[in-house]
Amino acid sequence: MSTFVYRQGVLHAEACAVPDLVRQFGSPLYVYSKQALLSQFQRYQDALDDHDGLICFAVKANSNLGVLKVLADAGAGFDIVSVGELERVLRAGGRPDRVVFSGVGKQRDEIARALAVGIHCFNVESYPELELINTVAMELKVQAPVSLRVNPNVDAGTHPYISTGLKANKFGVPVEDAEAFYRRANDLQHIEVVGVDCHIGSQLTDTAPLAEALDSLLELVDRLAASGIKLSHVDMGGGLGVSYKDDEQAPDIEAYIEYIKSRLAPRGLSLVLEPGRSIVADAGIFVTQVQLLKEGEEKNFAVVDGAMNDLLRPALYGAWQRVQPVTMTEGRDVRTWDIVGPICETGDFLAKDRDLALQTGDLLAIMQAGAYGFVMASNYNTRPRAAEIMVDGAAVALVRRRETLDDLLALEQGAL
Repeated sequence: MSTFVYRQGVLHAEACAVPDLVRQFGSPLYVYSKQALLSQFQRYQDALDDHDGLICFAVKANSNLGVLKVLADAGAGFDIVSVGELERVLRAGGRPDRVVFSGVGKQRDEIARALAVGIHCFNVESYPELELINTVAMELKVQAPVSLRVNPNVDAGTHPYISTGLKANKFGVPVEDAEAFYRRANDLQHIEVVGVDCHIGSQLTDTAPLAEALDSLLELVDRLAASGIKLSHVDMGGGLGVSYKDDEQAPDIEAYIEYIKSRLAPRGLSLVLEPGRSIVADAGIFVTQVQLLKEGEEKNFAVVDGAMNDLLRPALYGAWQRVQPVTMTEGRDVRTWDIVGPICETGDFLAKDRDLALQTGDLLAIMQAGAYGFVMASNYNTRPRAAEIMVDGAAVALVRRRETLDDLLALEQGAL
């Protein structure tokens, strides 16, 4: 059930009226619901039940320390792709032995730091990366636990920018090369082979491609076991989608995990999952205020104070997210609007062709902005980034203050 609901015509985040939050913290504004975060994470945890494994939140979806602390306190593991994300997890109270390190370009210092704190494993993407991990582990006189990311050449059927399981993608090792890779890894003195990893893409609303990928992984696991290489876990990555549109159906998390468990249990394999969007997307909204209305012959534009630097997904992917008025009104004319920002780019839009009854000063909520929202924000056009707040019932916490112009200029110096 959504924690963003209307009460007497006013949108609330849990027990907090959104207009009151804007009066206190300004606009544009990211608002997160602690209840929604915990509810979605618990669905994964409950579905895992007593099967050995880890639910590792994908930090790239939302790296706010407040969000990470809520999940760490609930017992989550974390999927990271940089040493910066690792430090965020540690600062939020996350356990390093519940961290998996993914990504194609891990640097020497990142590997060393991850080994020093004792992460659960590296998801290795190439043989040169494996050799680098082995070298760093040798220098530190430790064993590096690794899981090979296998590319099963499965089409996830999602946007090309977030599809990661095809041969044309930069990720992983082709499944037909995986056995030879494992044999080479098994011969390296400072490498401990512990699992196999797969992530075929993001925003998947159909689990059939995931089942196909699992078949490929388990065939590999069985062949390796027959040759004397015994793996302990299967990491199916993340990728489960959410229903941004009314005609999209989010996958059944519980049924999906039950299916995987039924395949892993006979082999004695533990399960690692790396959900991000499906935990945090519905737990956040982006609130923006209408600055002016510009009517034209072909298009009507509602110019708001939020922009593509605040919420990049629509400009980057052509992504569609619901737009709702914060306060319901009656007696106004409904027109079709493009919701656009003040940045000097035609691509600066948050939504297109939305039927809304608008006036200058209205607040709009971009729904399902908890994932890939603030985390992708920038300072383009020298725009300070928005504040982030979290609500817990009637309580409110500022989990990231709004940037100032002084913040943006503090790291720069004059010319020689």
